[in-house]
Amino acid sequence: METLKPINLKSLSAIFFLTLTSLMVNAQDSTSSSTTTRSSSSVTTETTTVEPWVWIVGAAVLIIIIVALVRSNSSSTASSSGTTDRVTVTKKVERENDV
Repeated sequence: METLKPINLKSLSAIFFLTLTSLMVNAQDSTSSSTTTRSSSSVTTETTTVEPWVWIVGAAVLIIIIVALVRSNSSSTASSSGTTDRVTVTKKVERENDV
C-alpha cells in the first residue's frame, strides 16, 4: 500500500476543513417549513455598563504588566549586581617597511 504524500495529505485536510465549514454554515440556515410564533407583551431592556472599579483594576493590571516587561528587558543587559560589564577592544596594525 502506498503512503500518502505530504501534498496529498494537505489537500485532504483542506477539503475536509472546507466541507466541515460548509456543513456548519448550511446547518445554521433556517429553511424549516414549520414555524412557531410566540408573542410576549413584556419588554425588557438591559444596559450593560461596566462598574468603575473594573476599569481601575484593569488599568492597574495593565500597568503592572508593562512595568514587568520593561524591567525584564533592562535586566537582560545588566548583571545581577546592577553593574554592566564593558569590553574594550584595542587593535594594533603593523605594516612591513620596505627595505
